[in-house]
Amino acid sequence: MEEQKPHTAARKIVAVSALFLLIIIGTISYHYFEDWTWIQSFYFTVSTLATVGYGDLHPTTDNTRLFTAFFILAGVSIAVAALSIIGSSYIDNRTKRIAEDNERYK
Repeated sequence: MEEQKPHTAARKIVAVSALFLLIIIGTISYHYFEDWTWIQSFYFTVSTLATVGYGDLHPTTDNTRLFTAFFILAGVSIAVAALSIIGSSYIDNRTKRIAEDNERYK
């Protein structure tokens, strides 16, 4: 099996790190802006980045609404890009394995 290229591994590390950083920034921000519990802040951050928006929690101040608007614009974009990098890496690896299996059984 072929080894992963160094830049591919680095891209995945950056993508996962970006996702974790977004979740940490959102969780801490909502915890202090809205005085929510850590679990509520984490839950709201994840549902916002996933674009689910259940509506059970929502920003109540203008400052939090403004933060949320920019967090959605930047966060969703970064999250989609990161998940695309992770997903395409998985698909590339799976495609290589299938091709190698097909070569082996010819």
